Amino acid sequence: MRSLLNCTKLRTPLKAHSLILRTTTMATSYSSSSLLLSPSVSLNKSRNGSSLGFSVNRSRVSMSVSAGSQTTVNDSLFADYKPTSAFLFPGQGAQAIGMGKEAQSVAAAADLYTKANHILGYDLLDICVNGPKEKLDSTVISQPAIYVTSLAAVELLRVREGGEQIINSVDVTCGLSLGEYTALAFAGAFSFEDGLKLVKLRGEAMQAAADAAKSAMVSIIGLDSEKVQQLCDAANQEVEEADKVQIANYLCPGNYAVSGGLKGIEAVEAKAKSFKARMTVRLAVAGAFHTSFMEPAVSRLEAALASTEIRSPRIPVISNVDAQPHADPDTIKKILARQVTSPVQWETTVKTLLSKGLKSSYELGPGKVIAGIFKRVDKTASVENISA
Repeated sequence: MRSLLNCTKLRTPLKAHSLILRTTTMATSYSSSSLLLSPSVSLNKSRNGSSLGFSVNRSRVSMSVSAGSQTTVNDSLFADYKPTSAFLFPGQGAQAIGMGKEAQSVAAAADLYTKANHILGYDLLDICVNGPKEKLDSTVISQPAIYVTSLAAVELLRVREGGEQIINSVDVTCGLSLGEYTALAFAGAFSFEDGLKLVKLRGEAMQAAADAAKSAMVSIIGLDSEKVQQLCDAANQEVEEADKVQIANYLCPGNYAVSGGLKGIEAVEAKAKSFKARMTVRLAVAGAFHTSFMEPAVSRLEAALASTEIRSPRIPVISNVDAQPHADPDTIKKILARQVTSPVQWETTVKTLLSKGLKSSYELGPGKVIAGIFKRVDKTASVENISA
């Protein structure tokens, strides 16, 4: 899924996620490694063994589980979060031949690819390093590839001087579309293995939904979101219901993705210049992601999520659906299922983090898409890329 424009310089192509691409148990870690349960987490058991509880330093999380009852978590636990250091994870479109090669120098990172091979049933590292490009770019391959490589980047950071300290200082995380799954794995909401199984199914379900109808996506460059909405409204007046379009990704100022039926997308492209758009870029994606065209994928995701153990994250994880952190596992499951049919609120997420006083950010995984977005919103924003 490639094709979109750099949010740092709108004339420069960049890689992004499933919408905007290069142009154009209890408290376990996300893997057998120590990524999730850092020294800041403590586990406690009651005398009679009937209940368990855990807490995270700096009052990040506090909850209890009683035997024979459901976990009770206040979903607004993180509502007043005050971010200082963030881990940011890329989405589909960030993939590139050669990613994962550096990760083989660190045992914990290399181990993630070995585990992935068993879950996926193919040699993921070989495709990441050697391609072919067309195979790596496919929805069913690129999503697991980016998920694994991004978490491998965390392990590369861990062995760097001062890396463990950086990891332990992170108090908020988020990811662009697919990257939300990576963020949840890092935050301990589910294991590395369970997260990968979900991502594998997600990619397959989205591809199947895209194959079921003629749809497409286009990036609109140089207009604010209000103007892009007006452009969509104008295009929708000329097409049937099945071909209607909508904004699917609020990426950054001047760069929004529109998704919908093929005829609707063609109408948007034809009218864009009359709305003073600088340019349009048809995205090389399988279909109309983050719209109702993905509805067939929802039931498959709901079934998979229902059978997956999801815990309250140890730090806030910002949702793509509403740009808010959620603590309740059931709510997280519902939001992940809705995510594929809902517009991505990335611009709001970035602006909120910066307005709340975020000091330092790290983009973990392939590409530098997110760093470009942050710079587009605030030229002074600091984002360091950690690749693998």
